[in-house]
Amino acid sequence: MAKDRNVPISPKAVRLLVQSMRRAGMEEEALLVFNELDSALKTTFIRNEAIGLLLKMGRVDDALKVLDEMLDPEAKFQVDDFTVGLFLSGEIRGRSVSEEEIVEFVSKFGERVVFPNSVVLTKLVSGLCRNRKVGLAWDVLHDVMKKGGALEAAPCNALLSALGRGNEFERMRELMAKMEEMGIKPDVITFGILINRLCQSRRIDAAMEVFEKMSGGVKGVSVEPDVGIYSTLIDGLCKVGRQEEGLRLMEKMRSQSGCAPDTVTYNILIDGFNKVGDIEKGRELFDKMKEEGIPMNVSTLNTMLDGLSRRGRLNTALEFFNEMERKGLKGDFVTYTILITSFCNVTNIHKAMELFDQMLTGCPTDAKVYRRLISGLSQAGRMEDASFVVSKLKEAGFSMDIVSYNVMIHGFCSENKPDKIHEMIEEMEASGVKPDSVTYNTLLAYLGKHGDIESAYKVFDRMLNEGVVPTVVTFGTLIHAHCLDGDIEKAMRIFRDMGSKSKMPPNTVIYSDLINSLCKKNDVEQALSLMEDMKAKGVRPDTQTFSALFKGLRENNLLKKAFQFMDQMVEEDCNPDYITMDILTEWLPGVGETERLRKFAQGFPVLEPQPQQKDGIVTL
Repeated sequence: MAKDRNVPISPKAVRLLVQSMRRAGMEEEALLVFNELDSALKTTFIRNEAIGLLLKMGRVDDALKVLDEMLDPEAKFQVDDFTVGLFLSGEIRGRSVSEEEIVEFVSKFGERVVFPNSVVLTKLVSGLCRNRKVGLAWDVLHDVMKKGGALEAAPCNALLSALGRGNEFERMRELMAKMEEMGIKPDVITFGILINRLCQSRRIDAAMEVFEKMSGGVKGVSVEPDVGIYSTLIDGLCKVGRQEEGLRLMEKMRSQSGCAPDTVTYNILIDGFNKVGDIEKGRELFDKMKEEGIPMNVSTLNTMLDGLSRRGRLNTALEFFNEMERKGLKGDFVTYTILITSFCNVTNIHKAMELFDQMLTGCPTDAKVYRRLISGLSQAGRMEDASFVVSKLKEAGFSMDIVSYNVMIHGFCSENKPDKIHEMIEEMEASGVKPDSVTYNTLLAYLGKHGDIESAYKVFDRMLNEGVVPTVVTFGTLIHAHCLDGDIEKAMRIFRDMGSKSKMPPNTVIYSDLINSLCKKNDVEQALSLMEDMKAKGVRPDTQTFSALFKGLRENNLLKKAFQFMDQMVEEDCNPDYITMDILTEWLPGVGETERLRKFAQGFPVLEPQPQQKDGIVTL
C-alpha cells in the first residue's frame, strides 16, 4: 500500500515489518519485502535479518550474495558483529558451507575490522581441532591477530589443548610467544593445559618451570595456581618416582598459596607411595586425610586396596574393604576387580567366587571383572565354575572377548574335552570374534600333545588362509609335536625353514626341545651343533636346555664337554634345578668327579684355568 500510494516508508517501519513476518513464520514474504526495498532502506540490520532467513532456509548462495554486497568497500551498510555470528553459527556448518569457507569468512570480516567475539571464535577453533584441522585453526587465530582483532585467552587455549594432544611442544611454545607479543594474558586454564601436557609426556622439570613462572610474576604474568594444577604436578612427580617431591609440593600448596589439597590430591599421593611399595606412607596419608576431614571416595578405597594387594597383603586389604563398607563407602566394579584378580593370582578361588557373588547382589558390574574371574577359574582348572561365570556375563548383557575365549579354550584343552573345545570355537565364530594366533597356537599344542599331527596341520593351514601370521610359538608348537611323535627329521626341517623361509629366529624353548629329542636319539653331535648355533645367534640356553644336553653327554660319557657346559651355566648365572642335579649326581660320583660336582653346586667353575702365553710369558 505504501508503495502503491508513493508514501515513503521509514527504516524503522521496514525493520518492524520484516521482524514481524519472521516471527510469524512468513519467511518467503519477508524475503519478498527485502527484495522490493530500495538499497537505502537495506540497513545492516535488515540485511542481517535477510541473511539469517536465507541461511535458515538453506539458501546459502543467496545469503552469500547479500554478504558480498556488505563486504564491498564502497557499501553504505557494512558487516557488523551480528553478521559474523550468523556465518559462524553451527546452523550452516555441515551443509553447503565448508569449514574452509567459514575460515575465509573470518578473514574477509577481518579486512573490515570486524571480528568474531571470544565465544564464537573459541567454538570455531575447538570445532576445527576436533575435526583434526589444527593447521586451519592456527591460521584463523593468526589471521585475527595479524589484522588487529582483540583476542582473549579462551580461543588460544582451545588451540593450545589440541597442540598438546599431538605433543607439538614447539608450536605450543610458539603460540605462547605470540600471545605474549599480542598482549593476550594467559589464564589459569592456559597454564593448566601446558602443565598437564608436559606431565603426561613425563617432562616434569619443564612443567615445574612453567609452574614457577605462572606464580612468580614473570614478564607481568601472575596467575594463582589452583588445586587442579597442584594435583596435576603432584601426579606427574609420582609417575616418575619423585613421590617425596610431590609430598613437599602439597605442603607448599597448603602453606604458601592457601589452596587446600582435596580428595584427588590425596588419592594421587597415596597411589604414588603404594606403587613404589611404601604402603605405610600410603596408610599415613590416608589417616591424615581422615584427620583433616577430607571426604574419601571410591577411588580412595580402590587406591588403598590396589597398594595392599600388590604387596600381597590380601587379608589386610579385605579387612580394610569390609571396614570401609561398614562406614558406608561402597565399592564399585573396579574394587571387586582388584580383589577378585588378587585372589585369583594366589589361587584362592573360593574367596574370589565369594566376592563375585557379593558383587552381583548390589554393585553395577563391568565386563572386565567377569573376564578376569573367567581367566582365574580357567587357569585353576575349574572349568565348570568358569562356564557359570560366562553365563552370568551374558546375562549381564556383556560379551566374551578374544582373551576370554582363548582362556576357556585353553582350559578345555587342559581337561581334554574336545566337544567343549569345538563348542567354544563355534560360539566364538558365531559371535563374530575372529581367532587370533593365541587361539590357533592353543589348538596346535592340544592336537600335537595328543598325537593328531594331521589335524594340527589342517588347523595350521586354516590359520594361514585366515591371514593370521604364525609366531615363533606356532613353529615351536609344531616342532614340539613332531618331537613328541619321535619324528626329529620333520622337526629339524621346520627349524631350518624358520631361518630360511619365514625369517623368524628360533627361541630357547625350540632349541631345548630339539636338543632333548636329539639326545634321546643319541645324536649328541647334532645336539652340540645346535648349542653352537644358539651361541652364534645370541639365544641364551636355559636350565632345561642344559639338562637335556647333560642327559646325552652322560649316555656317551663325554665328561670334558659336560664340564665345559657346567662352567657355562655358572658363567651365565643359569641355576641348575633338581633335574640337572639328578643327572649329574647319578653320573659324576661314579666316575670319581665328586669334587667337581660339589664346586658346581656351590656356583664355582669346575675346570682349572688353562695356561696362556703372552709375549713369551706363561700366565694362568
